[in-house]
Amino acid sequence: MKNVRIMLVLSLIVMAFFACSTGEDTATAKAESSFAKDHNQAGVMDDVSDPNILQIALGSPDHTTLVAGVVATQLENVLVGAGPLTVFAPTNAAFDKLPEGTLETLLKPENKSKLATIITSHASPGTYMGEGLKDGMQLYMATGHYVDVKVTEEGTFVNGSKILGTVDAVNGVVHVIDDVFLIAAG
Repeated sequence: MKNVRIMLVLSLIVMAFFACSTGEDTATAKAESSFAKDHNQAGVMDDVSDPNILQIALGSPDHTTLVAGVVATQLENVLVGAGPLTVFAPTNAAFDKLPEGTLETLLKPENKSKLATIITSHASPGTYMGEGLKDGMQLYMATGHYVDVKVTEEGTFVNGSKILGTVDAVNGVVHVIDDVFLIAAG
């Protein structure tokens, strides 16, 4: 159970990294080199293989906040693990919808455990592609909670949050969502 939670948290970290730019400029190269040196397996740079969940997150400018949370909670290596994992990755805009001061408070070192729980609540063991998400399903999350799946004409919703897009990873799948799950934060 603990390994599943760790893998899910790492999956979220990968999503967070998705937000970083992958440009070829010198500043980016320096940042990637620094990241590789400081993040063990999660820092391995590979431009040849299909991306893992962390690499997807690092390449997404819309997930920089999630990546920052993954790094702050040291969950990067979970997102590069073998998986399979399904990560529901809130966008930066989703984090912006939180009450003022919430994110800043969560990023404080003394709140690392609470932030890790929130990030972990966005990951589920297994791979649930879009067509695999059926109306009425309940998905088990790394925190031990279940979230509901609802499929309507407007789209697929998980825990009330709409899936905006889906990206396949070698170790699972990333679903981009428009809200932050706070179910496990209490």
